[in-house]
Amino acid sequence: MTRDDELAALRARVSELEAAEHRPPRSRVKSTFAVVLVLLAALLTPLSVVAVWSNALIGDTDRYVQTMAPLADDPDVQGAVANRVTTAVMQQIDVDDLLGDVAPADRPRLEKALGAASGPITSGLTSLVHNTAEKFVASSAFATVWNQLNRTAHAAVDKALTGNGGGAVKVENGEVTLDLAPVVEKVKQALVDQGLTVAGKIPEVHTSITVMQSTGTLAKARTGFRLLQLLSWVLPLIVLVLAAGAVLLARRRRRALITAALAVAVGALVLGLALWIGRAVYLDALPPDVSRAAAGSVYDTLVRFLRTAVRVVAVLGAVVALASWLGGPGRWARAVRGAWTGAIGSVRDATNVGTFGPVGPWVHRMRRWLNWTVAAVAAAVLIAWNYPTGAVVAWIAVCAVCALAVIEFLDAPALPGPDPSEAAAPPAAPAR
Repeated sequence: MTRDDELAALRARVSELEAAEHRPPRSRVKSTFAVVLVLLAALLTPLSVVAVWSNALIGDTDRYVQTMAPLADDPDVQGAVANRVTTAVMQQIDVDDLLGDVAPADRPRLEKALGAASGPITSGLTSLVHNTAEKFVASSAFATVWNQLNRTAHAAVDKALTGNGGGAVKVENGEVTLDLAPVVEKVKQALVDQGLTVAGKIPEVHTSITVMQSTGTLAKARTGFRLLQLLSWVLPLIVLVLAAGAVLLARRRRRALITAALAVAVGALVLGLALWIGRAVYLDALPPDVSRAAAGSVYDTLVRFLRTAVRVVAVLGAVVALASWLGGPGRWARAVRGAWTGAIGSVRDATNVGTFGPVGPWVHRMRRWLNWTVAAVAAAVLIAWNYPTGAVVAWIAVCAVCALAVIEFLDAPALPGPDPSEAAAPPAAPAR
């Protein structure tokens, strides 16, 4: 930068400071409102993410089943289900009458199943039932039953929050319980197949697990959920309107856009921090007889799409802020843009491809519209994508950057042609 450029920049800065000093009160009011709108957008971001997530999870049975399906392969959940089924079955077996009820032909198989169990027969029988339950929950058949149970669980949550649903779901005194009878029936049949025919005489067992417990506050939870359902599509729109309003009111709109995008990203990250803290609080509040490992797995699986939404909003805010900064007049932004255009120009010059015929001049004339088209297409793909992830947002940004690079590579103004006056001039007479 030459001395004259430095002097011009200094004069521009002095003029800017003088203008800011004599800024009218109305401009200050607009700036204040812009700051308030940015803060509101940041505060409403976590609530809008939760509203969209809750409506998608509770309002869509298939989505809920898809979310909970991986738990069928979780060792902690399998162990908790096996323990609950074992307890329920053992409460229905009379050990004293066990050998008398077993047919003579089935006694060898029963003794083989019990194995060389040391101690009283109760211990061996408990071990047999528990091993049978463990084998079932580790099989592929359990995944099918697990999905059915989760459909029932979804009905339980839906009934608790909306008043709809029925079947095996019970809502009493603010508690939502889920019947595990299908799992018990599968284990009973497996015990009969192993020679424990007395298991076939066990009546239908209705052992249950609590899906939701909200004594005294279920009505409030139902009201809150209905409100979130109604606002699931309004809140994200409000956040966008607040951010756009802040940008329009601000004097430096580019800076306001960067600030609003970063504020929305920070709001999403705050929600992620709240989920991390809420997990610890939730596990600490569990009764002693509940498996903390299994409960932690259920919590992590239930909120995994909410965490994905947090990453999506955070990455999207960072991408918008970065793009706005790169388009600004700052020294570093100009340096990055200069390096970008210089690198692509060097590649174009090295390949010696010329102007691509009429393509290069056309791209040069339409460059601004082409760049905006790339941005619009990227936004449309993101909006149309069903449940995008942070990786999806990053890849959309990468593809947009590649498209912009192609536009920059094709951008070649028409080369100046020969001067028509010179072409029309008569040849000079030969010197004599």
